[in-house]
Amino acid sequence: MSLGASLFLLAAGAILTFAIEVEAEGFNINTIGIILMVIGGIGLLLSLMWMQRSRAGSSSRTVVHEEEPREGRVVREERRDVL
Repeated sequence: MSLGASLFLLAAGAILTFAIEVEAEGFNINTIGIILMVIGGIGLLLSLMWMQRSRAGSSSRTVVHEEEPREGRVVREERRDVL
């Protein structure tokens, strides 16, 4: 679940729980709102953990290779690898 979807579920659940007053038999809209907020909160935590984990695993290195000048020419090669 993405970060945006989690925030959307949290917001929709809060609206259903706190802003809407509806009475119906066999259907409680406040309970649906709480369920949406719980699912959104779990998704938010999982999204943040996944983002942190993917950031920690990524690193980069730069390799520079220079050759001695031959006939007035300098060759320089630079490569960046993302690990």
